[in-house]
Amino acid sequence: MLQGPYGLDRDKPLFRLPFTVFSVATVFLALGGLVSCILISLIYHFEESTATHCEVPNYLPSISASISQTPERYIWRVCIGLHSAPRFLVALAYFNFYRGRFAKRWAEWLLSCLNLAFALGENLGLLLLTYVSSNETYDVHKSGFIVFIACALVHMAITCRLWQVIKKYSFSPEEKTSYLWKKWLFGFSIASCLFAAYFYKRHNNYCDPGVYTIFAFFEYLVVLSNIAFHITAYWDFGSKEVMVATPPEDKRF
Repeated sequence: MLQGPYGLDRDKPLFRLPFTVFSVATVFLALGGLVSCILISLIYHFEESTATHCEVPNYLPSISASISQTPERYIWRVCIGLHSAPRFLVALAYFNFYRGRFAKRWAEWLLSCLNLAFALGENLGLLLLTYVSSNETYDVHKSGFIVFIACALVHMAITCRLWQVIKKYSFSPEEKTSYLWKKWLFGFSIASCLFAAYFYKRHNNYCDPGVYTIFAFFEYLVVLSNIAFHITAYWDFGSKEVMVATPPEDKRF
Protein backbone atom coordinates (compact mmCIF):
# COMPACT_ATOMS: atom_id res chain seq x y z
CA MET A 1 0.00 0.00 0.00
CA LEU A 2 1.30 3.42 -0.92
CA GLN A 3 1.71 5.74 2.08
CA GLY A 4 3.09 8.80 0.27
CA PRO A 5 4.04 10.16 -3.14
CA TYR A 6 5.10 7.53 -5.64
CA GLY A 7 8.89 7.33 -5.86
CA LEU A 8 10.58 8.27 -9.14
CA ASP A 9 13.24 5.57 -8.71
CA ARG A 10 10.77 2.81 -9.39
CA ASP A 11 9.39 1.41 -12.60
CA LYS A 12 5.87 2.14 -13.65
CA PRO A 13 3.69 0.15 -11.23
CA LEU A 14 2.42 -3.20 -12.40
CA PHE A 15 -0.86 -2.59 -10.60
CA ARG A 16 -2.39 0.29 -8.68
CA LEU A 17 -5.83 0.78 -7.20
CA PRO A 18 -7.31 3.43 -4.89
CA PHE A 19 -7.56 1.98 -1.40
CA THR A 20 -11.18 3.15 -1.17
CA VAL A 21 -12.11 0.94 -4.14
CA PHE A 22 -10.01 -1.91 -2.77
CA SER A 23 -11.55 -1.86 0.71
CA VAL A 24 -15.16 -1.45 -0.42
CA ALA A 25 -14.81 -4.19 -3.06
CA THR A 26 -13.36 -6.52 -0.41
CA VAL A 27 -16.24 -6.16 2.04
CA PHE A 28 -18.83 -6.29 -0.73
CA LEU A 29 -17.54 -9.74 -1.67
CA ALA A 30 -18.71 -10.94 1.75
CA LEU A 31 -21.95 -8.94 1.52
CA GLY A 32 -22.75 -10.23 -1.95
CA GLY A 33 -22.03 -13.80 -0.93
CA LEU A 34 -24.22 -13.54 2.16
CA VAL A 35 -27.19 -11.97 0.38
CA SER A 36 -26.93 -14.46 -2.51
CA CYS A 37 -26.87 -17.46 -0.18
CA ILE A 38 -29.85 -16.26 1.86
CA LEU A 39 -31.94 -15.51 -1.25
CA ILE A 40 -31.10 -18.83 -2.92
CA SER A 41 -31.93 -20.69 0.31
CA LEU A 42 -35.29 -18.93 0.59
CA ILE A 43 -36.19 -19.56 -3.05
CA TYR A 44 -34.86 -23.07 -3.67
CA HIS A 45 -34.20 -24.67 -0.26
CA PHE A 46 -36.79 -23.09 1.99
CA GLU A 47 -37.87 -26.23 3.83
CA GLU A 48 -34.35 -27.53 4.45
CA SER A 49 -32.82 -24.19 5.47
CA THR A 50 -35.64 -23.13 7.80
CA ALA A 51 -36.16 -26.48 9.53
CA THR A 52 -35.68 -26.45 13.32
CA HIS A 53 -35.14 -29.24 15.83
CA CYS A 54 -38.58 -28.69 17.38
CA GLU A 55 -40.41 -28.33 14.04
CA VAL A 56 -42.10 -25.00 14.77
CA PRO A 57 -42.86 -22.46 11.99
CA ASN A 58 -39.76 -20.55 10.86
CA TYR A 59 -39.49 -18.13 7.95
CA LEU A 60 -35.80 -17.17 7.74
CA PRO A 61 -32.73 -19.40 7.56
CA SER A 62 -29.86 -18.84 9.93
CA ILE A 63 -26.57 -17.92 8.30
CA SER A 64 -25.17 -21.37 9.08
CA ALA A 65 -28.17 -23.01 7.40
CA SER A 66 -28.06 -20.69 4.38
CA ILE A 67 -24.41 -21.54 3.62
CA SER A 68 -24.81 -25.29 4.14
CA GLN A 69 -26.79 -26.18 1.03
CA THR A 70 -25.57 -26.58 -2.55
CA PRO A 71 -24.74 -24.35 -4.44
CA GLU A 72 -24.87 -21.85 -1.55
CA ARG A 73 -21.87 -23.31 0.27
CA TYR A 74 -19.69 -22.97 -2.84
CA ILE A 75 -20.81 -19.41 -3.51
CA TRP A 76 -19.98 -18.50 0.09
CA ARG A 77 -16.63 -20.28 0.02
CA VAL A 78 -15.56 -18.56 -3.20
CA CYS A 79 -16.59 -15.11 -1.93
CA ILE A 80 -14.90 -15.52 1.46
CA GLY A 81 -11.83 -17.12 -0.10
CA LEU A 82 -11.40 -14.18 -2.47
CA HIS A 83 -11.96 -11.63 0.26
CA SER A 84 -9.75 -13.25 2.92
CA ALA A 85 -6.32 -12.23 1.53
CA PRO A 86 -7.32 -8.53 1.18
CA ARG A 87 -8.72 -8.65 4.73
CA PHE A 88 -5.33 -9.78 6.06
CA LEU A 89 -3.69 -6.99 4.07
CA VAL A 90 -6.09 -4.41 5.51
CA ALA A 91 -5.35 -5.67 9.03
CA LEU A 92 -1.62 -5.11 8.44
CA ALA A 93 -2.32 -1.70 6.90
CA TYR A 94 -4.15 -0.64 10.07
CA PHE A 95 -1.30 -1.97 12.21
CA ASN A 96 1.21 0.16 10.28
CA PHE A 97 -1.14 3.14 10.52
CA TYR A 98 -1.41 2.80 14.32
CA ARG A 99 2.33 2.21 14.63
CA GLY A 100 2.94 5.55 12.98
CA ARG A 101 0.37 7.33 15.17
CA PHE A 102 1.36 5.77 18.50
CA ALA A 103 5.13 5.34 18.23
CA LYS A 104 5.65 7.15 21.57
CA ARG A 105 2.50 5.98 23.39
CA TRP A 106 3.16 2.53 24.86
CA ALA A 107 -0.40 1.82 26.00
CA GLU A 108 -1.85 2.48 22.55
CA TRP A 109 1.08 0.68 20.91
CA LEU A 110 0.27 -2.47 22.90
CA LEU A 111 -3.41 -2.08 22.03
CA SER A 112 -2.40 -1.83 18.37
CA CYS A 113 -0.60 -5.19 18.66
CA LEU A 114 -3.65 -6.74 20.33
CA ASN A 115 -5.87 -5.23 17.68
CA LEU A 116 -3.84 -6.92 14.95
CA ALA A 117 -4.05 -10.26 16.78
CA PHE A 118 -7.83 -10.07 17.11
CA ALA A 119 -8.22 -8.91 13.50
CA LEU A 120 -6.28 -11.97 12.36
CA GLY A 121 -8.33 -14.17 14.72
CA GLU A 122 -11.55 -12.74 13.28
CA ASN A 123 -10.46 -13.61 9.75
CA LEU A 124 -9.28 -17.09 10.73
CA GLY A 125 -12.56 -17.78 12.54
CA LEU A 126 -14.48 -16.67 9.46
CA LEU A 127 -12.44 -19.01 7.26
CA LEU A 128 -13.00 -21.90 9.67
CA LEU A 129 -16.79 -21.50 9.80
CA THR A 130 -16.82 -21.03 6.02
CA TYR A 131 -14.92 -24.14 4.99
CA VAL A 132 -16.42 -26.42 7.64
CA SER A 133 -20.20 -26.21 7.27
CA SER A 134 -22.65 -26.95 10.08
CA ASN A 135 -23.93 -30.15 8.45
CA GLU A 136 -20.39 -31.50 8.02
CA THR A 137 -18.74 -31.04 11.46
CA TYR A 138 -21.05 -28.97 13.63
CA ASP A 139 -18.70 -28.55 16.62
CA VAL A 140 -15.87 -27.22 14.43
CA HIS A 141 -18.25 -24.89 12.58
CA LYS A 142 -19.66 -23.65 15.90
CA SER A 143 -16.16 -23.05 17.26
CA GLY A 144 -15.28 -21.06 14.15
CA PHE A 145 -18.39 -18.91 14.57
CA ILE A 146 -17.62 -18.25 18.25
CA VAL A 147 -14.01 -17.28 17.44
CA PHE A 148 -15.23 -14.99 14.64
CA ILE A 149 -17.82 -13.18 16.77
CA ALA A 150 -15.63 -12.90 19.89
CA CYS A 151 -12.60 -11.62 17.99
CA ALA A 152 -14.75 -9.26 15.91
CA LEU A 153 -16.29 -7.63 18.99
CA VAL A 154 -12.95 -7.27 20.80
CA HIS A 155 -11.38 -5.91 17.62
CA MET A 156 -14.20 -3.34 17.34
CA ALA A 157 -13.80 -2.31 21.00
CA ILE A 158 -10.02 -1.84 20.72
CA THR A 159 -10.41 0.02 17.42
CA CYS A 160 -12.91 2.43 18.97
CA ARG A 161 -10.53 3.06 21.86
CA LEU A 162 -7.63 3.79 19.50
CA TRP A 163 -9.74 6.11 17.38
CA GLN A 164 -10.98 7.90 20.48
CA VAL A 165 -7.34 8.88 21.10
CA ILE A 166 -6.78 9.75 17.43
CA LYS A 167 -9.86 11.99 17.44
CA LYS A 168 -8.46 14.08 20.32
CA TYR A 169 -5.45 15.13 18.27
CA SER A 170 -6.95 15.16 14.79
CA PHE A 171 -8.56 17.98 12.84
CA SER A 172 -9.43 15.77 9.87
CA PRO A 173 -13.20 15.59 9.22
CA GLU A 174 -12.72 12.14 7.63
CA GLU A 175 -11.13 10.74 10.79
CA LYS A 176 -13.84 12.25 13.00
CA THR A 177 -16.55 10.79 10.73
CA SER A 178 -14.81 7.41 10.80
CA TYR A 179 -14.67 7.42 14.61
CA LEU A 180 -18.36 8.30 14.95
CA TRP A 181 -19.41 5.50 12.59
CA LYS A 182 -17.11 3.00 14.28
CA LYS A 183 -18.53 3.87 17.70
CA TRP A 184 -22.14 3.67 16.52
CA LEU A 185 -21.65 0.39 14.63
CA PHE A 186 -19.88 -1.20 17.60
CA GLY A 187 -22.82 -0.35 19.86
CA PHE A 188 -25.27 -1.61 17.25
CA SER A 189 -23.31 -4.85 16.89
CA ILE A 190 -23.27 -5.44 20.66
CA ALA A 191 -27.04 -4.86 20.87
CA SER A 192 -27.67 -7.19 17.90
CA CYS A 193 -25.53 -9.92 19.50
CA LEU A 194 -27.44 -9.68 22.77
CA PHE A 195 -30.82 -9.87 21.02
CA ALA A 196 -29.64 -12.77 18.85
CA ALA A 197 -28.37 -14.68 21.91
CA TYR A 198 -31.64 -14.07 23.78
CA PHE A 199 -33.88 -15.29 20.96
CA TYR A 200 -31.61 -18.27 20.24
CA LYS A 201 -31.80 -19.35 23.89
CA ARG A 202 -35.55 -18.74 24.01
CA HIS A 203 -36.04 -20.86 20.90
CA ASN A 204 -34.04 -23.74 22.38
CA ASN A 205 -35.81 -23.52 25.75
CA TYR A 206 -39.43 -22.93 24.67
CA CYS A 207 -39.66 -23.59 20.90
CA ASP A 208 -42.04 -20.65 20.36
CA PRO A 209 -43.24 -20.32 16.75
CA GLY A 210 -41.35 -17.63 14.84
CA VAL A 211 -38.72 -17.01 17.51
CA TYR A 212 -35.98 -18.62 15.43
CA THR A 213 -36.92 -16.24 12.62
CA ILE A 214 -36.26 -13.29 14.93
CA PHE A 215 -32.95 -14.85 15.94
CA ALA A 216 -31.95 -15.22 12.27
CA PHE A 217 -32.87 -11.59 11.61
CA PHE A 218 -30.63 -10.32 14.43
CA GLU A 219 -27.87 -12.69 13.30
CA TYR A 220 -28.02 -10.97 9.91
CA LEU A 221 -27.70 -7.60 11.66
CA VAL A 222 -24.62 -8.80 13.57
CA VAL A 223 -22.84 -9.72 10.34
CA LEU A 224 -24.05 -6.65 8.44
CA SER A 225 -22.83 -4.32 11.20
CA ASN A 226 -19.46 -6.10 11.11
CA ILE A 227 -19.27 -5.56 7.34
CA ALA A 228 -20.25 -1.90 7.74
CA PHE A 229 -17.59 -1.46 10.44
CA HIS A 230 -14.91 -2.56 8.00
CA ILE A 231 -16.22 -0.21 5.30
CA THR A 232 -15.08 2.70 7.51
CA ALA A 233 -11.63 2.05 6.01
CA TYR A 234 -13.04 4.17 3.18
CA TRP A 235 -12.44 7.27 5.35
CA ASP A 236 -9.28 6.02 7.05
CA PHE A 237 -7.29 5.41 3.86
CA GLY A 238 -9.07 7.66 1.38
CA SER A 239 -5.86 9.14 -0.08
CA LYS A 240 -3.89 5.88 -0.24
CA GLU A 241 -3.37 3.35 -3.01
CA VAL A 242 -2.74 -0.37 -3.23
CA MET A 243 0.21 -0.88 -5.55
CA VAL A 244 2.37 -3.66 -6.96
CA ALA A 245 5.71 -2.43 -8.33
CA THR A 246 9.26 -3.66 -8.92
CA PRO A 247 11.90 -2.09 -6.64
CA PRO A 248 15.09 -0.90 -8.33
CA GLU A 249 17.34 -3.43 -6.60
CA ASP A 250 15.44 -6.30 -8.23
CA LYS A 251 16.61 -5.10 -11.65
CA ARG A 252 20.35 -5.14 -10.87
CA PHE A 253 22.55 -7.84 -12.30
